[in-house]
Amino acid sequence: MPYKAYQGGKDTTFRKPEKADGHSIYQLIDECRPLDLNSQYCYLLLCTHFRDTCIIAENDESIVGFISGYIHPGQKDTIFIWQVAVSPSVRSRSIGSKMLDNLVMREGLKGISKMETTIGPTNEESKRLFLSFARRMNAPCNESVFFPQSLFGEKIHEEEVLFSIGPFSRY
Repeated sequence: MPYKAYQGGKDTTFRKPEKADGHSIYQLIDECRPLDLNSQYCYLLLCTHFRDTCIIAENDESIVGFISGYIHPGQKDTIFIWQVAVSPSVRSRSIGSKMLDNLVMREGLKGISKMETTIGPTNEESKRLFLSFARRMNAPCNESVFFPQSLFGEKIHEEEVLFSIGPFSRY
C-alpha cells in the first residue's frame, strides 16, 4: 500500500504488516525523526519474518503508526520492542499506547509476560509511553544502561537505556 500522509478521520485499525507495507513503513520512520532510519530491506524483513510481533495502525487507509518487535532469543516470555513510530499528524491520540496494548493482546503472544525496549535518555515521549504501559499492566519497570554511547563509535548517538517491564498478566 502506498504511503499517504494522514488527512483525518476517527477510526484507527490495527493489523499485522504485510510485505507490500515495507516502503510505506520506511517513509513513516523517515517522517518520525529522531528515530534511526534503517534500510528499506530491513522493513521488508520486519513485514515478513517478524510480522507476528509487529503492528501497524491505519486510519483512512493511511499507515499512521508502526511498532517493530521480536521475541527475545532465549527468553520466550519477553517481547523486545525495537521501534515505535507515530505520524506527527496523529500524535496526542494515544496511537502508540493502543498499538502496544493491541500487540500484547494477540492470540499468538499468549506466553508474553515481559517487555523490553531501549530508549535514549532525552527521549521523554518514549519514556512516557513505556512507563504508561507498565502502569496499565500493573508491572514494575527497571532501567539500566544497555548500550553505552562509546559502543556507537564516532557516530553521535546517545546511550540506550534498557527498560524492562514485567512480569505482567494479559488483561
